[in-house]
Amino acid sequence: MSNVILAIDTSAGTSIALVKDGTVLSSRSTPDTMRHAEIIGSFINEVLTEAGLSSSDVTHVAAGMGPGPFTGLRVGIAAADAFAFGSGAILLPMNSHDAIAVESLDSDPTNNLVVTTDARRKEEYVSFYNGLDEQGCPIRAHGPAIQKPGEFDATESAYVQATEVPATWLGVLAERMLDSGRSFLPFEALYLRSPDVTMSNGPKRVVQEMRGDKK
Repeated sequence: MSNVILAIDTSAGTSIALVKDGTVLSSRSTPDTMRHAEIIGSFINEVLTEAGLSSSDVTHVAAGMGPGPFTGLRVGIAAADAFAFGSGAILLPMNSHDAIAVESLDSDPTNNLVVTTDARRKEEYVSFYNGLDEQGCPIRAHGPAIQKPGEFDATESAYVQATEVPATWLGVLAERMLDSGRSFLPFEALYLRSPDVTMSNGPKRVVQEMRGDKK
């Protein structure tokens, strides 16, 4: 029985695809980084309808785990987790940089590649690849790791800035990994940064006094 893979990635924009036997059955994608939660549900419904499938036909859900921004990335991860739980599909956590690497290297599998994501604060999330192996899976030599621009030597490598992550290639890679018996990532997001919010330690002294809580 063939695997039917629903691939979901929101580490940049929002990208959804259905893949079976190396063929993309349907896909939806937008570079919009502000409306993940509003559109992800409709995108999933649309790709299923276009492919003539139901949620019960999906055998695996490939979830892009980043690196990506906290707010957008967690939307896709939560959607993938919820869909897998509700449909009984197997969840496959994956590195989003790997999908970009496969897309770039598929036509030149012996090339070296550097994939970067802007991590802000004058830093980048960087992954290095030494081509594709015999099963068409990327050989990640290093990363993803945070570095400052200029700290890596990419003079003999192709260079790709990750502005969009294609769920089509995430799904294709997931299928190749399944077929070759590869292991998948732990279910842990690779956030570019922790959210710039800290939990309160309680009301400040002046607020306590205004409330009549003065000790």
